[in-house]
Amino acid sequence: MTKTLLILPGTALIYVPLVIHWLGDRWPFGPMDGTGIQWVLAVILAIPALVLAVRTMVLFTREGQGTPAPWDPPRKFVVTGPYRYMRNPMLLSVILMILAEALALGSLLLLGWAVAFFLLNTVYFAVKEEPDLERRFGEDYLRYKANVPRWVPLLQPYDS
Repeated sequence: MTKTLLILPGTALIYVPLVIHWLGDRWPFGPMDGTGIQWVLAVILAIPALVLAVRTMVLFTREGQGTPAPWDPPRKFVVTGPYRYMRNPMLLSVILMILAEALALGSLLLLGWAVAFFLLNTVYFAVKEEPDLERRFGEDYLRYKANVPRWVPLLQPYDS
């Protein structure tokens, strides 16, 4: 699991933002532009995002008997917790954390990274991940996919 955390969320939340800011001559190598209120709002956004990330990773590990990583995917189909409301709560948590970073640092560059990350993952899900899930989990996944949105949570939980 440590490898998964260092590679996947680490890349999206730490390594890419550092490179973006280094190339943009900003923090940690230049000024931080976020105000006090931006930091407070960022924390308010980041805390539930972090809780959601932990919750979804625990579900993948315990119920799915795998990890979020493509090299060790869940062996069982997970349709509990936040997955009853949307298909990609783990990625939503990462996007929310990138937005919190952008807000805290007053960074339009990181806002752009959040948008790019969302678009890249949307394409990846449509082209690679969802067809793989259809092959691995068959009719159960097809039914789930037909009833649960990719990014916008349902108001009522999906009942498989």
